[in-house]
Amino acid sequence: MSQYFQPENLPAALAWLAAQSGQVAAGCTDLLAAETRQNLAGAILDITGIGVLSGISSSPKGWRIGAATPWNVVRDAELPAVFDGLKQAASEIGSVQIQNAGTIGGNLCNASPAADGMPALLTLDTVVELASADGLRLVPLSEFITGPRQTVLRPDELMTALVIPSQAGHGAFIKLGARKYMVISIAMAAARVVLTNGRVEEAAIAIGACGPVAKRLARLEAALIGQQMDRALSLVVPSMILPEISPIADIRADQSYREQAAIEVVRRSLAMALEAAV
Repeated sequence: MSQYFQPENLPAALAWLAAQSGQVAAGCTDLLAAETRQNLAGAILDITGIGVLSGISSSPKGWRIGAATPWNVVRDAELPAVFDGLKQAASEIGSVQIQNAGTIGGNLCNASPAADGMPALLTLDTVVELASADGLRLVPLSEFITGPRQTVLRPDELMTALVIPSQAGHGAFIKLGARKYMVISIAMAAARVVLTNGRVEEAAIAIGACGPVAKRLARLEAALIGQQMDRALSLVVPSMILPEISPIADIRADQSYREQAAIEVVRRSLAMALEAAV
């Protein structure tokens, strides 16, 4: 039988983590799926009763999404158009049942190369808030995940929130899989653009499931700045994307297919964002 602790507040949870190691349980959509035994092994910290870890709030500086916020809350929230890519990703994560249980923080802490939330959150310049008994620290999302199933999260830390700065633009997300739902991505991309007088003023493009970690495509972003809207898509070419990714071959797709798919999902996500921004 696992040692199980369900605190009612954040200080109690952090004190527990400072005193011992254990697995953090929230939506459990990944935690239970990875367990090969009948019961979860080891000590379990259940954070579902800590209210401050859930919900979406705003301030003049930006937005804050609690790490234990379920994906259905993100999907259904009334948010500015810049969040459209994240909301579209939320609607394609697993099934409706998984969206109701799985959390945005769990998706990141699981650190899968195919985590559907990553590309859109990267285009939003997201920062993760990590808490321990010693205090808080903020880490850019681009530095939080260091490899497949690897993050900078210490054993005594808990991800408490995602902090997203106030910004303009329209977002979009597209995912390629073997079917619409309940599928691991073959390739996915997110885009955020700001148009001024028909020209690209800001561009953020990110790709996932095409390397060890999801990443921004800085070269393509720089090339898009100042371009007329009708020329922007012509810049989505192999030389702008393939040097930035390192797709693997697996049961879902070989390397060559993923390279072609990467170019196409970037093109489509950018097209969607440009169309929305008009």
